[in-house]
Amino acid sequence: MKDVIERYRNIIIQIATPYSTGTGFLLREAGVIVTNDHVVQGNREVVVDGILLPRQMAQVVFSDPRYDLAFIAAPAVPDVPAAPLSTNNKVAVGDAVVAIGHPFGLKFTATQGIVSGTEHIQGNLPYIQHDAALNPGNSGGPLVNQLGEVIGVNTFIVNEGESMGFSLPVRYLAESLALWKQGKGQVGARCQHCGQAVFEGAEQDSYCPNCGAQIELPSEAELYEPAGIARTIEEILGKCGHDTRLARRGPNVWEVRNGSASIFLSYYEPNGLIAGDAILCDLPATNIQPVYEFLLRQNHEMETLSFSVQGQEIVLSLTIYDRYLSLETGMKLFRYLFDKADYYDNVLVEQFGAGWKAGD
Repeated sequence: MKDVIERYRNIIIQIATPYSTGTGFLLREAGVIVTNDHVVQGNREVVVDGILLPRQMAQVVFSDPRYDLAFIAAPAVPDVPAAPLSTNNKVAVGDAVVAIGHPFGLKFTATQGIVSGTEHIQGNLPYIQHDAALNPGNSGGPLVNQLGEVIGVNTFIVNEGESMGFSLPVRYLAESLALWKQGKGQVGARCQHCGQAVFEGAEQDSYCPNCGAQIELPSEAELYEPAGIARTIEEILGKCGHDTRLARRGPNVWEVRNGSASIFLSYYEPNGLIAGDAILCDLPATNIQPVYEFLLRQNHEMETLSFSVQGQEIVLSLTIYDRYLSLETGMKLFRYLFDKADYYDNVLVEQFGAGWKAGD
């Protein structure tokens, strides 16, 4: 299974919107990124990022709420491996599977498990039940068999169930792909009531021509406009030179890169707290005491920033309450965090032997 996991590492795509984050996987032959509809719902375009795919905006081209599937137009990616869809629908209890995902903010994950059920009915659809560990950010990722074939799309978990995940069988993905191809590349959506597809350019394309039910095409979704403190934060990020569309990571969360550091900004609206956490390098494998001594000295000297260690990661943090945030104060504090994050990342690696994060 190791070879299978390594091949899928280059196919898995991170997806983010102002409302959620999730996983997708690239189908080279179809020219789309497959994910769950609930991950991209309400968005014309989303942020996509992968090992072979630079972070960018990509258009949602098909929505299938009946099967909770969606397709995103795949940017050109050279030498991307194929993700073959299984044509054998015989999934049996006891089959070994791998659930793969890579949500923003988390590392690539591939968890092995066993199929424990093949006909778990949810919403009149049968799902593959398995014990390969999933988390909410894995929604839209592939469930893969020992041959390296996609046998399902990871869709949901049972919150109180131990290691209980559910994946939509691949035959429904094949059906949805065939529907989308009827539009010959046009943006479209499937009617949840009768199952017919409607595409842009059709007469009364907001309604199903078969049953008359209302349909929202992805291209009709309202453009996201931040409000209140979120608007101020995005204005600050823009003035600091960052693309706010690419920075959005779900409700009131943003991620930016400055040099070698990744900085996450979060606004906790109920208590008015704004937190900035710069994820720096990893602790060195040996001779850690000088690193801790250095971090403690810096904490004593800095007024608005503080170091902490989370697992093996060294984190530089800033906190401010929304009532004190203005464009002027935010520019000063955010720039200070961004600059110090890049500076300290280099110092810790070059002078103390800390380890660069993957991708730095």
